[in-house]
Amino acid sequence: MGDIQGFLKHGRELPARRPVPVRLKDWKEVYEPFAEGRLETQASRCMDCGIPFCNNGCPLGNLIPDWNDLVFRDRWQEAIERLHATNNFPEFTGRLCPAPCEAACVLGINQDPVTIKQVEVSIIDRAWDEGWVKPVMAERKTGKRVAVVGSGPAGLAAAQQLTRAGHDVVVFERADRIGGLLRYGIPEFKMEKRQLDRRLEQMQAEGTELRTGVNVGVDVTGDQLKADYDAVVLAGGATAARDLPIPGRELGGIHQAMEYLPFANRVQEGDLTHSPIDVHGKKVVIIGGGDTGADCLGTAHRQGASEIRQFEIMPKPPEHRPDTTPWPTWPLVYRTASAHEEGGERVFSVNTERFIDDGQGRVRALAVHEVEMVDGRFEKVEGSESEIEADYVFLAMGFTGPESAWITEQFGVELDGRSNVARNREWSTNVPGVYVAGDMGRGQSLIVWAIAEGRSCAAAVDRDLMGHTLLPAPLEPTAAPLR
Repeated sequence: MGDIQGFLKHGRELPARRPVPVRLKDWKEVYEPFAEGRLETQASRCMDCGIPFCNNGCPLGNLIPDWNDLVFRDRWQEAIERLHATNNFPEFTGRLCPAPCEAACVLGINQDPVTIKQVEVSIIDRAWDEGWVKPVMAERKTGKRVAVVGSGPAGLAAAQQLTRAGHDVVVFERADRIGGLLRYGIPEFKMEKRQLDRRLEQMQAEGTELRTGVNVGVDVTGDQLKADYDAVVLAGGATAARDLPIPGRELGGIHQAMEYLPFANRVQEGDLTHSPIDVHGKKVVIIGGGDTGADCLGTAHRQGASEIRQFEIMPKPPEHRPDTTPWPTWPLVYRTASAHEEGGERVFSVNTERFIDDGQGRVRALAVHEVEMVDGRFEKVEGSESEIEADYVFLAMGFTGPESAWITEQFGVELDGRSNVARNREWSTNVPGVYVAGDMGRGQSLIVWAIAEGRSCAAAVDRDLMGHTLLPAPLEPTAAPLR
């Protein structure tokens, strides 16, 4: 514990976001640099609790008080070693994770919690700048081969752990670049892709083989993978988007979020000069109030939309932690992303009845009404009907699970009651040698859960291949087990 009075002397402080008019002119990350010395002050607020609930709040089990203390003491190289001991990709989680660790911070019971996420990302950013992040080579090769299907955070975490254990690992990705939704989904203003690229360079230097443009089930069959590899890890994510099957859904101008967002990423990659779905000067409605909806919002701002509304069927959350989500659980409170600062209108307790045609096969407006919660169900508020004009509508209502048809056909794995791939306590499916990690087995979740599952699955694979393992396993599967 660096400063026993740190939490008494200092309040919570975060880096400022760049001015809205400035950041809307580019796609760079939104935060200004944090002045030297201020991070150490923030780290000093950590109380080194006897029971550090932040460790349990983090699915990875990050040793948060340890690296807070090391930052305060200016022992940064030791801090990144302690951080990397539990997290393969802190530059991803430090930018994209909603920080359940902070919700579980003991200081958060009656004060603002420690800025855990900011300390984390600052440690890894300095480590990259100082050249401390180097390839970690396996001490010996095992001669075992492992295929990882999917290159999101779960697949990459599993692949890096298994490579470091000495196995020959090949990651198969159907897109033209590695990264999954980290690459084609997360906007550049939330995480610049250079963060991903330099981590991939490290993985390749360690020996992980990354194969892009390989659609498993088309370019290579499940039987081929099972025959050519000693183990297969399915980590393709939960990519089946939730739809809105109401009248007018077929009209032009209505797109799933993941039809819209990847084009903006490709423009930044230099593949396109402009997005095929460009909302410049257009009226936009985003249906869905979560992170994906906010990503659409920020993207539409940067494209120059004239008017944006973001719809959410749920009521507006309270400003402060309600009794229904007490500490240390994740609080259901009103949150403002950087994209919300940039403009647009957030509309709560609204339901869309139908999309209205402009007479030429494109959407012109949405017929909507207000709703209220009655006995756990949404009830229409009579007399609240209205029309909202829109040139484009983006559906950002989450995901229902993996695209399961090819999985069951190619690998013969069973699904659980939620249409996810079923697994036992050892991350195994019903097919010998086939494992599952991340959203494909868990359902739509957070990046920190995906990395934790990838690490845990890697430990199970290594143990099955070698009879023992030294790889850490922070989690057990939480989805429905195999029958």
